[in-house]
Amino acid sequence: MPSHRSSIPVGKLPQKRLSELLDRLGPLPPEVRLGPAIGEDAAVIEVPQGVLVAASDPVTLTSADVGGLAVVVNANDVAVCGARPRWFLATVLLPPGTGSGAVEEIFDGMTQALHGVGARLVGGHTEITTAVAAPVVVGQMLGLIEGGTHIAGSDLGAGDCIAQIGPAPVEGGAVLAAEAPELAGLDPTLIERARAGSQSPGLSIVEQALLAADLGARSLHDPTEGGLAGGLHEMAHAAGVKLCVDRGAVIWFEPALEICDALGADPWATLASGTLLAAFTPADAEAALAELASRGYEASIIGQAEPGSGVVGEDGGPIALPDRDEVARILSTA
Repeated sequence: MPSHRSSIPVGKLPQKRLSELLDRLGPLPPEVRLGPAIGEDAAVIEVPQGVLVAASDPVTLTSADVGGLAVVVNANDVAVCGARPRWFLATVLLPPGTGSGAVEEIFDGMTQALHGVGARLVGGHTEITTAVAAPVVVGQMLGLIEGGTHIAGSDLGAGDCIAQIGPAPVEGGAVLAAEAPELAGLDPTLIERARAGSQSPGLSIVEQALLAADLGARSLHDPTEGGLAGGLHEMAHAAGVKLCVDRGAVIWFEPALEICDALGADPWATLASGTLLAAFTPADAEAALAELASRGYEASIIGQAEPGSGVVGEDGGPIALPDRDEVARILSTA
């Protein structure tokens, strides 16, 4: 048994430890079609009208636009199951000394982001508390699929092509450009380009995910904390396959790469909201990418699923599962 005194690094709970905890939960009720699992972005629950898709995620690695980010990351998780986000709840925790202007800014960010994804705020809770040192927003997004057909990470199969839609690591570059103090000597134009990445190309993958689903995607995943490498490992774990990745085909957000280089951060393990991973059969992949490109979405086939486990490069060498996200590592030591 692990020691209660052992220290866990800042960031997501390690996959192995989380898997052990989830294994203790026991069987789920029959109406739960998709429950908690590594590599699955949301829960799917059968209701009379179809299936309800529910996701919950906090924003903790940055204090910039926490309201808007909470909407986007939860909307992304609902969309990769094939549902349009519709209803949002938020728990907003604010440290002592927070002014009314700061609260308005958080709610304004939420309102703007909700408008962007077509959802509405329907409930939640807001308080000032000594439990947090910076604003924290925990979001819950719901969507409904009428008819009941959803997409799950486990639907990915050996032989499927893995597409990357949108560059990485957009969110990581934006957060580091805004909050890492070691960037003072870099070109201010570069820093601003990285910071602006949260708006263009942006962090929402809702429309891309719903389009990919319409184009026959068998599985969709939203890589976030742990970066592109973490997302690929989660995708492989959920489906019980090995992903063979062509490193040269990966789409990178160049300003973020330069920020990562300046900080000694691994871009593969850097917060990657704004990127979508999609699995297509070989028969569907080419047409799907052509349609995505025609709609203005940058996309590339970066790998293929094979029998086995884990994630490897084109040379057969492993692409490591990150111990923690690089944004969490850098900002926790700043």
